[in-house]
Amino acid sequence: MLPAAHVLVLTDNLYLAQEFQKLTATKLELEQVRFTYCCSPTSAETMRPFGIEPVQVRSAWPQLVQRYSLVISAHCKQLFPAEMVKQVRCVNIHPGLNPYNRGWFPQVFSILNKLPLGATIHEIDAELDHGSIIVQQPVHVQDYDTSLTAYTRVQAAELELVDEHLVAIVAGTYTTTAPGQEGNLNLKKDFNKLLELDLDETLTMRQALDRLRALTHGTYRNAYFYGENGKKIYVNINLQPESNG
Repeated sequence: MLPAAHVLVLTDNLYLAQEFQKLTATKLELEQVRFTYCCSPTSAETMRPFGIEPVQVRSAWPQLVQRYSLVISAHCKQLFPAEMVKQVRCVNIHPGLNPYNRGWFPQVFSILNKLPLGATIHEIDAELDHGSIIVQQPVHVQDYDTSLTAYTRVQAAELELVDEHLVAIVAGTYTTTAPGQEGNLNLKKDFNKLLELDLDETLTMRQALDRLRALTHGTYRNAYFYGENGKKIYVNINLQPESNG
């Protein structure tokens, strides 16, 4: 059993928050560890009904470093100030295989640029998805994956890693490795550039399918073109692999 500690989990993903809570409840070693869950202010409407209160990290970090011995980011949309990560140990659960496609929506860019996809747990430093790697697991991108199906498997891999390594992460008894290279970084603006479809753009069929499936994420309205009336027409794609039967 670990000594008493207070861990802050910052997340804007309700599914991950609930699964994380289930996993912590199964670990006898964590009985003395208190977990507090918070979200970004922009997610308050979704998360507050489930007891997850918002916190603005940029302004609240001096109090956070005094209150918590560990801060875990699990798909938190906020960037941690450099001074914060210097003063308290911060760990990120990231839906990508660092250092490939660091930043926003790794599965989208892995479908497009064919760089590896996976799940990574790493220490947070002053740069985005850049710190020393604690553990990671590759996730293969199938040729029939959309953004959503790939992301769903990445989340499953993240939870497997959390289940296996959370006790060591809380205790600080893990070892780390430095990323072998700087890799590449995609920002939200890079994703936004993909959304409008140019109907006169020349692509191979493979490139067109990759673009559409990379931007298909359930009911989200991502890819679009402008119709004759000047209004956006949204596009999703449905891919069904042949069954073994």
